[in-house]
Amino acid sequence: MTEADKNFIETCKEILENGYSSEGTGVRTRWKDGSEANYISIVGVSNKYDVGKEFPIITLRNNSKTVYKAIDEILWIWQKKSNNVKDLNSHIWDQWIDENGSIGKAYGYQLGKKYEFKTKEGIKKMDQVDYVLYLLKNDQSSRRIMTNLFNHEELKDMRLEPCAYSTQWLVKEGKLHLILNQRSQDMLTANGWNVMQYATLQYMFAKVSGLKVGTLTHNIGDCHIYDRHIPLVKKLIEEAKPLDVHPKLIIKNDTKDFYEFKVEDFEVQDYDYQKEIKIGKIPVAE
Repeated sequence: MTEADKNFIETCKEILENGYSSEGTGVRTRWKDGSEANYISIVGVSNKYDVGKEFPIITLRNNSKTVYKAIDEILWIWQKKSNNVKDLNSHIWDQWIDENGSIGKAYGYQLGKKYEFKTKEGIKKMDQVDYVLYLLKNDQSSRRIMTNLFNHEELKDMRLEPCAYSTQWLVKEGKLHLILNQRSQDMLTANGWNVMQYATLQYMFAKVSGLKVGTLTHNIGDCHIYDRHIPLVKKLIEEAKPLDVHPKLIIKNDTKDFYEFKVEDFEVQDYDYQKEIKIGKIPVAE
């Protein structure tokens, strides 16, 4: 099993054994038939992945194609800094779009906003992504290399408040480490997705900054499994078998410019998945 599999299984076991139920609390989420999408959850999860040793991709399900959709979304947010769903090559945001095809002032919109930042050369105006890239090249000892998407002033203008809302980047002995903070996590549909895409972002930032890849620490506030997902998660855990694979991410583009990366520049090698486990189509709460 991969490190991602182990973290997923252990977190799900903890939720199933000790989780809080949302029943009777007036949840926002609904299933397509209109019924409440209740869940069981735990509070305050922290999972760590040594991304430099193994790309964190789950083998319990087939992610051989899903990973590239996840990379496309992270480029949409961090590189294109877009809030227009038409700029995305998947339909994961379709339920949140407004009449103009936008998700409002969320995600990429926030990363594209320019601020005046202190630099060694004086005050410079740039957005959060460019400021991170600037510091990774010019001030690697900084403990202030951070981004934040949870802009309280503009939450009212967002179709969905950011789930993965902040990052901190730390350089230690030539390795780039990432801390990702997430307010809420649907374990079955989103855990593997978010980990894969932010690990890929970590690879990109390390490459253009002349660094090696270190650890990814994923902190989750409310970590949950929806009621209709519980039997599927149990099936994944119960039927999981040891699989000796150690995936790695290859970037087939030697650019030092973050804005030149494309989805086709990435390849996950040495990956396999547990083909005997079949859970069918996963219902998605809205």
